[in-house]
Amino acid sequence: MALAAGDTVPDVQLMTPTADGPKPVQSASVLGSGTVVLFGVPGAFTPACSDTHLPGFVLRADELKQKGVDTVACTAANDAFVLGAWAESRNVGDAVLMLADGNAEFAAAAGLDMDGSKFGLGTRSKRYAAILKDGVVQWIGVEDVPSSVDVSGVESVLKQL
Repeated sequence: MALAAGDTVPDVQLMTPTADGPKPVQSASVLGSGTVVLFGVPGAFTPACSDTHLPGFVLRADELKQKGVDTVACTAANDAFVLGAWAESRNVGDAVLMLADGNAEFAAAAGLDMDGSKFGLGTRSKRYAAILKDGVVQWIGVEDVPSSVDVSGVESVLKQL
């Protein structure tokens, strides 16, 4: 069953890219305090993820903070090295906390995994965005089509805050 309003975010190990290399973090720890906007993408460097989804949250990070968001985080079913390179190529800086879900364990625990094998991608995350308050989902928007950035884009999140 997919993550829904009122659910607590799953607690699994993720990796975050740092200057010293990948660092393990627990999802409940990094997503469980304050107001968090979490968005998930099928994969780094894919067209909709790189051209629209991630840049929207980076460009409007200050607006999200002004609306009370403490952390903006992105998860993708890629390793931390790929997420680090993607963040660098998109000038993410500290606007978005990048969380590598290399084996799609977070996506599966959240019921937001998808089979991308017909595209050679294996198990990936569905495209979504969620607003969390102290680790509890307040709102979530999941795309029906993986290449769409409608209900999961920054505009939709800003309207929900």
